[in-house]
Amino acid sequence: MKSVFGSRAARVAALTAVALSTVAAGSAAAQEPAGFGPQTTYGHNFSGGNWGGYASFGSWTTATASWTEPSVTCNSSNDLVAPWVGIDGDGSSTVEQTGVATDCSSGSPVYQGWYEMYPAAPVYYSDAVSAGDQFTGTITRTGDSYQLDLTDNTQGWTETTTQSLTANHSSAEAIIESPTDSYPSTPGGYTFSGVKFDGKTLASTNPSALDADDAGSGTWSPSAIGSDGGSFTMTRH
Repeated sequence: MKSVFGSRAARVAALTAVALSTVAAGSAAAQEPAGFGPQTTYGHNFSGGNWGGYASFGSWTTATASWTEPSVTCNSSNDLVAPWVGIDGDGSSTVEQTGVATDCSSGSPVYQGWYEMYPAAPVYYSDAVSAGDQFTGTITRTGDSYQLDLTDNTQGWTETTTQSLTANHSSAEAIIESPTDSYPSTPGGYTFSGVKFDGKTLASTNPSALDADDAGSGTWSPSAIGSDGGSFTMTRH
């Protein structure tokens, strides 16, 4: 897979520094993303640049979210997108995150779970992932130690890792991101549910809504938060 994920603030520098390397993703070869990226700019809904979703400022110790990996149609080999949940990254240079990337560089969508302790490169899992799989991601912070859990509730696997990072602890978020600003066609959009930070529903954490740019030709925007306080859908317009 190819990409530059991470915090919004470091996006431009990271994009110019991306290097591609071949990795095995299950039985298929893929290009490993060099890193996701921080958020960069604001508006209202705030302009998330390459981030779209909701972010809440504060020194959070847990962030959790669920989503169903949608079926997509690749428009070009440049299409790349990942829904993820994380701590940090909005206005800071560090991010602790886990999610699923959909990469179209082969001409067809390839799905792969990952975690990242940005600015370090992402680490990709070899577990099978298919469109329609229901995921739950959770980040738990204890001081400068982070446990990152990603569960495919459909296929029945869980990946857990514990990592250390001296980070800014500036925010928590549930996000879709395209480092290439190029999204595949996703008719139903991306729906998050059960979003909680420190056990509080997303709606009760004073979140900011972020719009993501789609190559300057469209915008991905979050819906209003659902009556359950922890669900929303990202759609393109």
